[in-house]
Amino acid sequence: MNLRFDDNSITVAIVGCGGFIGSHLLDAVLERTRWRVFGVDLDFYRLQHRLNHERCEFLCADLADSAVVERIAKFPLVVNLAAICTPSRYMGEACEVIRSNYDHPAALAEACAKSGSWLVHFSTSEIYGKTAADSGELLEDSTPAVFGPVTASRWSYATAKLLAERYIAGLPDLRWTVVRPFNFVGPYMDFMPGVDGEGIPRVLANFSTALVRGEPLKLVNGGRAKRCFTSVHDAVDFLFALFDAGTSDSGVAPDAASANAGCAGVFSQAFNVGNPENEVSIAELAAKMRAIFAKVRGVDVSMLPEPQSVSGEEYYGVGYDDSMRRMPSVAKAERLLGFKARIPLDVALEESLAWFVKHYSV
Repeated sequence: MNLRFDDNSITVAIVGCGGFIGSHLLDAVLERTRWRVFGVDLDFYRLQHRLNHERCEFLCADLADSAVVERIAKFPLVVNLAAICTPSRYMGEACEVIRSNYDHPAALAEACAKSGSWLVHFSTSEIYGKTAADSGELLEDSTPAVFGPVTASRWSYATAKLLAERYIAGLPDLRWTVVRPFNFVGPYMDFMPGVDGEGIPRVLANFSTALVRGEPLKLVNGGRAKRCFTSVHDAVDFLFALFDAGTSDSGVAPDAASANAGCAGVFSQAFNVGNPENEVSIAELAAKMRAIFAKVRGVDVSMLPEPQSVSGEEYYGVGYDDSMRRMPSVAKAERLLGFKARIPLDVALEESLAWFVKHYSV
């Protein structure tokens, strides 16, 4: 597979290109390559500045349509970002969440296997399951996964994503790579409830919404759980390191080939993409965001409401469950791609929150 960045005959299909990650990826493809983009999503409000771009074609549709799936699979590189990944929906809409995160990706994988496309499929760090507070690094190829009971519908998303991974890996003719994001953050992330979305978004947009509205930040179960937050710009850099690897038959990035002679390359591999140096508890995240918001707004942090602790069931609904820590091993990405996330947490949070304040305060 030859994916030279200066080859204007290449079209990359980005499924979910109107979303948070997809909008950043589309901008980067247009800025860093001569490729064309075939973008598929249900809305494109984040892409108003790109809708008439000469190298872009957009289709308002989803993967439930088999004709759309077949059309996507005609392109040599397919990046699938489409998913229902709103925590509040995992409990109330478990069946739809499973269809979105297993049925549709499985159909796309089958089509890519037939056409010979390289499928870069976005999974989730949640496939590692119900990790404990003392969990160590999560390794892509050896960490076992334990999930909550069937009555904890919180796990509908994670189990569907894990099954999709297993299905993709089981297709003998498919060239695939799986990406497991660890809490990507940045401008355009999620939505503000009641303005451009409904339900409860992920934690960063959740806290940002509360800050803009002058409401207390809600700490689910006291905010004891820990997460590693990763700038979306690091995520895009990872993808370009991955695409670069696709320029060689072995799937090894040219600048890493000499150091990785004999390795399996990046095809038929799953990669954690995260920043272990950016680990904080959710309570610590709340404190950081309050301080950054006060700085952005030019007010004293003491003027902001104090965070409030709520139970997970009270906040998200019956069936909620959680992991206490998710610390990724990122050694594989560094070994095979020479990639390491570099953007510090405070920088990523300030960029995200400054955008959110500017966008939603108008």
